[in-house]
Amino acid sequence: MSISKAMFLCLLSLGMLVTPSHAQNSQQDFVDAHNAARAQVNVGPMAWDDGVANYAQNYANQRKGDCNMVHSGGKQYGENLAWSSGDITATDAVNMWVAEKANYNYESNSCNGVCGHYTQVVWRKSVRLGCARVGCDNGGTFVICSYDPPGNYNGELPY
Repeated sequence: MSISKAMFLCLLSLGMLVTPSHAQNSQQDFVDAHNAARAQVNVGPMAWDDGVANYAQNYANQRKGDCNMVHSGGKQYGENLAWSSGDITATDAVNMWVAEKANYNYESNSCNGVCGHYTQVVWRKSVRLGCARVGCDNGGTFVICSYDPPGNYNGELPY
């Protein structure tokens, strides 16, 4: 993936540059990208869940007016967010989260930088997934993936 001028991905305060691709943005694209990362560490696949997806879509719709990287505040699901000043696909967003794998040390269960998006993607106990992507009024794109049950518990290994 090459670097482009105005694409940002963020959860909390993380910012990374990406180039958009022209991939589809279907449920299956989100699921496939997650499951490819999970297979690399021998974690079982996730399945799309309409209830989790409805939660994600409702929240994405709330961000349509501003595209702000603000978490939903819901405690029932894990959550990864992405934002772009232009377009970002389902696959681009998940691949950016997965790129944090380079910052994760399994042996010490620690991060050298940011890796919480990655560990949520591969969290073995998270088995249901719902994601949404909306074009924002400012021309940007907002992406949210919600995970059930949530992951990233202190002291627990993701897989």
